[in-house]
Amino acid sequence: MDGPFDELATAVAQWNMLWEAGQFRRRYFDHDELPEPLRSVAELGDMNVVFVPRTRSRYHEFAPLLHLLPHRTLRRYGLPLLRAGQWPYQVDYPRIDSFLPGDFERRLSNAWASAIWPHLDSGSSPAAFTDAYPLSLLAHNLEFWVPPVTAMIQNRLRDFPDVKKDNSIPDAVRLVDGSVLDGAIPARPRMGGEVWFGEQDARYAIEETVEAADRSGQLRGIIEAVRANRVEEDFSDHLSHARADFERKLHHLRIKIKVRFVELTDTIPVQGPESEILGNLVINDFLTILDAEQRQIVVLLNSGFTSRTEIAGMLDYTSHSAVSRRIDKIRQAAEAFFVARD
Repeated sequence: MDGPFDELATAVAQWNMLWEAGQFRRRYFDHDELPEPLRSVAELGDMNVVFVPRTRSRYHEFAPLLHLLPHRTLRRYGLPLLRAGQWPYQVDYPRIDSFLPGDFERRLSNAWASAIWPHLDSGSSPAAFTDAYPLSLLAHNLEFWVPPVTAMIQNRLRDFPDVKKDNSIPDAVRLVDGSVLDGAIPARPRMGGEVWFGEQDARYAIEETVEAADRSGQLRGIIEAVRANRVEEDFSDHLSHARADFERKLHHLRIKIKVRFVELTDTIPVQGPESEILGNLVINDFLTILDAEQRQIVVLLNSGFTSRTEIAGMLDYTSHSAVSRRIDKIRQAAEAFFVARD
């Protein structure tokens, strides 16, 4: 390593370790103290930026997600067993891409989706849905999960003790010119340590990541909106409770729609002496003199429903006698209507 590289690596590590300073971290450094390209970023203003190396695998961007996965998941998806990760980024793993599969991001996406899925839909497995299902896309979207996993890490680190020093903490953050930096709170930095350790603690950390996603990205609202608007194309060919529930509701809805359609149909021929001469015009005119319940009975009779008990059941009447009374009134109305036309 040459001198300029060492200088840049040191500056990146110092910058990232000031994570608690957030968007104010650039003010910790003198202008000439930062090497390029950090100086160019600092000159853009107060922004909360973290630096990581750009690699083919994008390991450093998604490292926290990888290190939350249990051993069996890593093995299942062909991912390496790295001893430990680090947050924030400070020192690069030497030639990390040489230890990772060429399709590392795809494998990690599938592995992470399998781990996070029970928190998105505990009732059905991912195989119940297609790859285009919105929650499937969300589970596989690593970039969506980076902000909440970062929030989870920071929340855990805030429980770490402060670095102890003898000097007292000032009551305000003052700049070189003596002015007070609005929005900044003076505090000592935190001590380092293990953010999580072991699979059990990692499971808790994933739960906290989901909670952070709900706070920042309204995850629960997204899940409920997706569930309420499922369509047939969301489901795979696998049998599942989710698919069965969807089809049951869809079948029930179709039954309602079919009955409503039959009730509203007014072009089915009504048998009568004038129908062959005047066609649908007579039918439409005749139906207009009937009330809604009578029209329903006429349409059902001419749609193939001949049993009065069956019609009573479809129209929620308590007995077939109610249908008989209405048919008698319809017959009387029909006789008067067609006689008048003669």
